[in-house]
Amino acid sequence: MLPVFAPTLTPLPNDPDVVIVGAGTAGIAAARHLIAQGARVAVLEARSRVGGRAVTSAIKGHPLDLGAHWLHNGPINPLVRLARERRERLRLAPQERNLFIDGRPGGSLPGALIGRAFAIADRALRNAARQGPDLPAAKALPSLGLYGRQVTKIHGLISGRPFDQVSLHDVPDMDYGDNFFIAGGLGAYIARLASGLPVALNTPVEDIAWSKEGVRITTSAGTLKARAVVVTTPMAVLQQGVIRFSTRLPEALQNAIHCFTQGVYEHVVLHWPGSPFQGADRLSQLIGGHTEPPGLLSRIDGTPFHFFELDQPHAAHLDGRDADAPARFVRRVLSDHFGHRAIRDLSVCAATTWRHDPWSRASWAVVPPGLVSIRDALKAPVDDRLWFASEALSRAQWGTVGGAWEEGTRVAGEVAERLKIDA
Repeated sequence: MLPVFAPTLTPLPNDPDVVIVGAGTAGIAAARHLIAQGARVAVLEARSRVGGRAVTSAIKGHPLDLGAHWLHNGPINPLVRLARERRERLRLAPQERNLFIDGRPGGSLPGALIGRAFAIADRALRNAARQGPDLPAAKALPSLGLYGRQVTKIHGLISGRPFDQVSLHDVPDMDYGDNFFIAGGLGAYIARLASGLPVALNTPVEDIAWSKEGVRITTSAGTLKARAVVVTTPMAVLQQGVIRFSTRLPEALQNAIHCFTQGVYEHVVLHWPGSPFQGADRLSQLIGGHTEPPGLLSRIDGTPFHFFELDQPHAAHLDGRDADAPARFVRRVLSDHFGHRAIRDLSVCAATTWRHDPWSRASWAVVPPGLVSIRDALKAPVDDRLWFASEALSRAQWGTVGGAWEEGTRVAGEVAERLKIDA
């Protein structure tokens, strides 16, 4: 599906100071910041579009995000601050949720019990992270009662892996009180931020080498030379060896890259006018039946569109099957909960597969238990020529576009300082 917005891009300079590999959120942030500092920048993007894992496409005439959709942690998210400066239309994520048990509204008591289980879990995770070693996050949880299974399932969804495969010190923030959505889609917003940047699309990087004289970047279209290079490629792609480093990376950096695991969070996009879900942009939870989905985001932007979310176990269950398998799976689950008649007007419009996309290989990068230090290991520059920047390096906002923007901006500041670039 094509993006709803394609920015106007400019030609690459003949003699760039800095080459940026990747025109996703981190690459766009780094390019904007370096250009503002007076640097000559060339951005190389393997895809035919900008935005990376943030892309908004039109489905039945409505813009929908097929990748990142939330602007998390409003008070610290630089993209929320920038959106306000640009007078973009933000809307606060609602606190109300839809809860159904065996196909019927759950009522206030089960909702309160689930909320209490989440509160107990969050308190236990915070205390364990302060006091103890870096264990699997699931091991820090006490008994959570009747709805404990829902807590671990939702935590596993937003962590990108089952909760026993996630570092205790890397559990994402579950507070939805200051999260935002953006009118027209988050992917379209990121694409607008690339307007006017010097980006070469359809130009995958094949090899990177550096020395005291500078860096040499070999691409499918030829070779570029520069003073420094910023690599924003996802960790899962770097693990595949898609980009060669002719100048050998330090062993600690190589180990750090290969320690991340694949985070999986996929959307199955539904158009379901007759759904039982109330209110716009609400999280919806289904309990009971043969299969409990880890989560849904219902009536997106007040429309009949919904995201049926697939966590890593459910996505893996569909791997190796035909293209219609996600649609059959969703229909089976929803008919089990609400009955066949309830889904007569349901259509499945799309199903994402970021875990198989050749330029992503994951929804985001996950830190396994005991390895939380690998994020910081990748922040060190190599010989003042090579820097890494991506959501994977953000400590507070990993797995998000806010974290990617944060890291792209941080690295750009470091590069400008080391190269003594002055506006």
